[in-house]
Amino acid sequence: MADYITVKGEASDTIYEKKSEFIGYIAHVKTEQQAQEFLAKIRKKHYDATHNCYAYIIKDENIVRQSDDGEPSKTAGMPILEVLRHSGIEDAIIVVTRYFGGTLLGTGGLVRAYTEGAKVAINAAEILSYSLCVDLNITIDYSLYDRITTLCQNHNGKIMDTQFTDNVNITIRMLSGTQQPLIDDIVILTKGKSPDVSEEIYDIF
Repeated sequence: MADYITVKGEASDTIYEKKSEFIGYIAHVKTEQQAQEFLAKIRKKHYDATHNCYAYIIKDENIVRQSDDGEPSKTAGMPILEVLRHSGIEDAIIVVTRYFGGTLLGTGGLVRAYTEGAKVAINAAEILSYSLCVDLNITIDYSLYDRITTLCQNHNGKIMDTQFTDNVNITIRMLSGTQQPLIDDIVILTKGKSPDVSEEIYDIF
């Protein structure tokens, strides 16, 4: 299972409920400021809309926000947030813009419509799955290069960077927690030389 799921860029889609138009937007945001900037952009684009309801989750800042934007309490922002939470997506904002079609939907109808507006936005997006990784860095003799690359393949490591100078400097990315068998094999191959291990980072793996 991925440790961290988000979306790439922006995406949108539209549904209709009893002639009301619901436009669901989703965007990748890393900070609350970016979330507010995206919200402002949608509000400007749809200045004549009846409502621009939203929810966002910012991972690093540990921030969760939602707003009904004038709809009855808990009929818009909370359903959007629940869709976002259920999807597992973080560092993202969903805005559902509504143009009133003349027919009242009632509390249940609003919840269903905003839920579906959020879902179609997610369905339109490209989902990115990140896992917690570490980088191994080691400098070796040229004579060991082919054997190191074979070890990487055998242990599901990705060679991220290779620098050829007097020796060969290699950076290998692995899923965190899986690196020790490769480290052990490298120590054996190099007769005692252990790679440097980075702090944990998130990456698509």
